[in-house]
Amino acid sequence: MDALKDRLLREARDQGFSAARICRPEAVPEVAERLAGFLAAGYHGQMSWLAERSHWRGDPAALWPEARSVIMLAENYGPAHDPLAVLEQSDRAAISVYAQHRDYHDVVKKRLKRLARWLIAEADTDPPAEVKVFVDTAPVPEKALGQAAGLGWQGKHTNLVSRQLGSWFFLGAVFTTLELPVDPGEVDHCGSCRKCLDICPTAAFPAPYQLDARRCISYLTIEHKGPVDAALRPLLGNRIYGCDDCLAVCPWNKFAERAAEVKYHARDDLMAPDLAELAGLEDAAFRARFSGSPIKRIGRGRFVRNVLYAIGNSGEARLLPAAQALCEDADPQIADAARWAVERLQR
Repeated sequence: MDALKDRLLREARDQGFSAARICRPEAVPEVAERLAGFLAAGYHGQMSWLAERSHWRGDPAALWPEARSVIMLAENYGPAHDPLAVLEQSDRAAISVYAQHRDYHDVVKKRLKRLARWLIAEADTDPPAEVKVFVDTAPVPEKALGQAAGLGWQGKHTNLVSRQLGSWFFLGAVFTTLELPVDPGEVDHCGSCRKCLDICPTAAFPAPYQLDARRCISYLTIEHKGPVDAALRPLLGNRIYGCDDCLAVCPWNKFAERAAEVKYHARDDLMAPDLAELAGLEDAAFRARFSGSPIKRIGRGRFVRNVLYAIGNSGEARLLPAAQALCEDADPQIADAARWAVERLQR
């Protein structure tokens, strides 16, 4: 199996993955307890699926008992620009780096499927090896498995950090019935650094290595349905979809490189779009603008809600008409956000 593993890792690189490592499904026994604590504290907010499928997310071996190995893969999406620069442009929208291009779920999953098919053919076992591929849409603890396989370690911001890739990479997993040789896990290299904790605008980290999603801007702008707590709205700034602050300040990004995959290169119209223009998007225009983008899945209602919070935080009088035009919108969360923005701008 050593020779097969060597060929597999080469093939993964040839197919465009930035790194590939292997662990056992049962290599993360600590996940169940950590997840239970996270859920008990209510840190998951409205993400009820985390609780509903916690028995699988807490134990990868239970997800598919026949699996003997997990191939963890990293896909670099490093930006060519400073993602924090747009935060100084109050009339412009800040969109998370990962959403400034094609939906990574589609790109990574296709690549995972190609690699999985290659593995089955290359292994040439009787009966044939079985595989399942996952990319952020199934109850798989990708970050913990990534650390167990040696791709990186879970930093104090709870995301995976790599000494080679920094913080800018997606994770994918191939579960297989093949018993492949495993790699050593990675250890923590954060040291005394706490830059990711200190920069968080909403104080979403109760402690190092703990995240309260209910205060996280990524959660609030993407997963949270309905109006955002009024006390948190001013802290969103101009971030309308996700937040990169804790990722961007990580010192390990000095080793990061721009994504080689052109599908991850930022679209010009998503790097710093005008807030007034985005606020005026009707449903059809919203769907057309964000076709093939992960932004499309939150729908116009949540998206324009976020844009209006940013308008309210902008201090820009020229944006007032854009908010006033939506005060009677048919979507209650949009109308609520519009009235809040108008009140802020008229102070």
